[in-house]
Amino acid sequence: MVPRYNYPPFAYLRLAPNVFFGGQRSFHRDGQLCLEQLKPPLRVLEAENIPQGGPCLITFNHYYRPGFNAWWMALALAGIVPVDIHFVMTGELTWPGKWYAPLGQAGSRWLLRRFSKIYGFTTMPPMPPREKDLAARARSVRETLTFARQHPQAVLGLAPEGGDQPGGVLNWPSSGAGRFVLLLAEQGFPLLPVGLYEEAGEFRLHFGAAYRLQIPRGLGQDEKDRCTSQTVMSAIAAQLPPPLRGVFG
Repeated sequence: MVPRYNYPPFAYLRLAPNVFFGGQRSFHRDGQLCLEQLKPPLRVLEAENIPQGGPCLITFNHYYRPGFNAWWMALALAGIVPVDIHFVMTGELTWPGKWYAPLGQAGSRWLLRRFSKIYGFTTMPPMPPREKDLAARARSVRETLTFARQHPQAVLGLAPEGGDQPGGVLNWPSSGAGRFVLLLAEQGFPLLPVGLYEEAGEFRLHFGAAYRLQIPRGLGQDEKDRCTSQTVMSAIAAQLPPPLRGVFG
């Protein structure tokens, strides 16, 4: 038994004008409307840790199972956190091994770029990293850091794994993800770990306590990257059931 992920009546009709003609929407409000349709209702654990404002960097796992749509992770977080979250989202869907992948990739790039403008998000090239995306990835990192610097009280949202993981089990982020998180932490953003998963027929969000990222001095760049990823993913793992914690259990 799995939850029923329904959408508000006429949701696509409401969104279509923004997709084609522009304009902005509140992802917080749209998340609330979607959660009203979720059956059974979303289960929130340790709600006292929900951030009421920024600065804050929410780090969460990229939950996956066949048939689960990944945007429900962002919708659930957006609907529960009382202020709009600035998500760092993928800029392309890849469909590896599928015959329709080239057409789907092109269409998803256009649609996700439109969504990022409607909701004010930053897009990032898909994971795992591709050599052709190096310049675009660096540009996305700079854009996120610039946004964080210009909005020091923002709430940011990031799934460090950046893509679906087999069985929804927590996995190491790609190289560079740790350094990216560290740069945001150095701008004064505390980290707040969240675990998203399905259990007992419910979709659940488990909010951990916010913490300040502290990395030992004297580490090289690759060591900082690995150490940060270890710290961040271990904090997320603590909010997940043991079978989903993977090597971070």
